[in-house]
Amino acid sequence: MTADGGSLSKVQRWMMSALIAPGRVDGESVTETFLPGAQLDAASCLGIYQRSYIIRLRICLMGQFPATLHALGEDLFCDFADEYLRTCPSDSYTLYELGRRFAAWMEENRPDRDLHPEEREPWVDFMIDLATYERMLFHLFDAPGHEGKPWPSIQTPDNELILLPGLVLAQFRFPVAWYYHEVRAGKSPLYPAPVQQLVAIVRKDFQTTTFPLSPFHFRFLTSIQRLGSIDAALEEMALWCGRSLADVQSSWIADVRQGWITAGFFIRRNDQD
Repeated sequence: MTADGGSLSKVQRWMMSALIAPGRVDGESVTETFLPGAQLDAASCLGIYQRSYIIRLRICLMGQFPATLHALGEDLFCDFADEYLRTCPSDSYTLYELGRRFAAWMEENRPDRDLHPEEREPWVDFMIDLATYERMLFHLFDAPGHEGKPWPSIQTPDNELILLPGLVLAQFRFPVAWYYHEVRAGKSPLYPAPVQQLVAIVRKDFQTTTFPLSPFHFRFLTSIQRLGSIDAALEEMALWCGRSLADVQSSWIADVRQGWITAGFFIRRNDQD
């Protein structure tokens, strides 16, 4: 209940501002908006909501970015989280979307953003890549999938195969997938050295798996994703690498076709939603 009987929308806007930026709320506006409790003044009553709100959102971000939490340490992660929440307050009815902008916010607010890329701090690049990877995993876990539907077999012709719509292709400057899984296994890995990591992230039967890729296979999958056809992608790869189409087709069949189908990279074209 408010002290001045203000409109609900006005109080809601004021309350949101008070929760995400407590330092901007002056004592007079608190007493004008909040009635005191039986044993607490208005500012103390508001303080309970402020502390509970930020703690809940911090815990939510910790759950969405466990490896980034480990890499930064809890104190520094909480400092980052508090500033992120002030800059990018929750804009969705569900806290599932809370960390959607976290990696981009880190990139935009990095302390060395005005320096030439070669002069920037590598550890910042690592944190941004790690947060990006964790967000991909978190999003893919609840994204629409192919569960409950038949998967193609090795006998399914190439012209009936398309990439799983939820498959994610990503490239990073650090081995963030390795670091993430080390943390999730209860280990304490050191910061890894910079090295390009190309991956495909797939969810099959509610199991999310990250597959490392060679530059050739990453480009091939990117072509399939863009062209929507394995045959067209094989032709493009043959032109790109200067090999015969027969050689590229043979490599596709011998090296990766069976493994990728079994892993859930593909669905049948007629089975897409």
